[in-house]
Formats: sequence, structure tokens, C-alpha cells
Amino acid sequence: MTAQHIVMNFATPPTIEDLRVIVAEVVNTLPDELIGYTDKLVLEIDEFPDEATEQELDLDNAFDLLVFYRSGKELYPGVERKNSKDSSTLFIYRRPILDMWCESCDDLFALIRQSVIEEIARSFDFSDHDINDMVDRHYQRLL
Repeated sequence: MTAQHIVMNFATPPTIEDLRVIVAEVVNTLPDELIGYTDKLVLEIDEFPDEATEQELDLDNAFDLLVFYRSGKELYPGVERKNSKDSSTLFIYRRPILDMWCESCDDLFALIRQSVIEEIARSFDFSDHDINDMVDRHYQRLL
């Protein structure tokens, strides 16, 4: 597989397909500590979280959630199946990501990368120190 480089120079907001390419590259460049947790990971890009997710997470505002990891083993928060063949899903919410990107003026790839690392790592109880270390670590493919 050859490396693809993404040039982010948007005159219009990135589409769902643009984000799909960015998120796929982010997942391909995750820190080694998270690779084992992303086997068979399904990527889902939506404009906003659905109403069920908003209620489940008790969100005040749909813009509050950028990324959401749902384990394939999870029946509902805190209750897991003993055996599961279902894939875990990483939901990326386009509009909240774009709002954060506009407010922060950060690099879009870096913002998505940080959000994905934080969400997956928190789902597996990594410490804040470990999460910060993973986010700050330089990866050769991310120049």
C-alpha cells in the first residue's frame, strides 16, 4: 500500500467524503497503543449525532459531540455482551468538527486526529497522561 498525502486547502467546507478520507488516514496512523483496539473498526461519518445518541449521552447540544466510539460488544453504556462478532464503530460528526475547526483555526487533520485518539483511548480507560502523550507524539507520516 502506498502512502497518500492529503492536501487540505478547502475553499468550501469539507464534505462527508473529504472527512472519510481524512479519518481513514487518521485511523491508519494511530499510535501503536491503540492499533489493537481498532481491528475491524467501522467508520461512520454523519452530519450530527442522531436523537438516540443525544439522549443516551445526555447532550445539551448536538455540537458538543465531535467523535463517538461504540464498542461492538456494548449493548448499552456499561453493559457488554459476553460474545460478540459485531464490529466497533467510530462515529465522526461533520458539523461539530467543522465548527470546532473554524473556532480554533487548528489544522483539520490534527483536530480530527486528536479527537479520535482521545475518544478511543478514553473508551479503553487510558490515563489522561497517556492520552496526552499519544496526541503529542510525532509520527513520521504526519508531517
